[in-house]
Amino acid sequence: QVQMVESGGGLVQAGGSLRLSCAASGRTFNDYHVGWFRQAPGKERDFVAGISRTGGTTTYADPVKGRFTISRDNAKKMVYLQMNSLKPEDTAVYYCAASSLAVTTSRNTYYYWGQGTQVTVSS
Repeated sequence: QVQMVESGGGLVQAGGSLRLSCAASGRTFNDYHVGWFRQAPGKERDFVAGISRTGGTTTYADPVKGRFTISRDNAKKMVYLQMNSLKPEDTAVYYCAASSLAVTTSRNTYYYWGQGTQVTVSS
């Protein structure tokens, strides 16, 4: 199995930037596709961005296109989410997750999840 640990969240002003990191462990990490999801209070956990196991394919949710960038470094077993031009509506707990099949927007296809890191954007 794969274990995931998120970090890098915090409190920022609107228009600012944050870089989230997801540290993975397990010998099978390179076989997994990785997605970032977020969940705001009172809302469902929604897809944000995804990356294939080789890094060759990336997918973004419409609200973050042009502002967020997902990347990975398999040698370091790390996945990143660079977030620029942050807006108050980006406020949520952000999770990284691993899928053995493909990069999808459905949380049900991701098998392993981290504990999440809080991102708060003030207006």
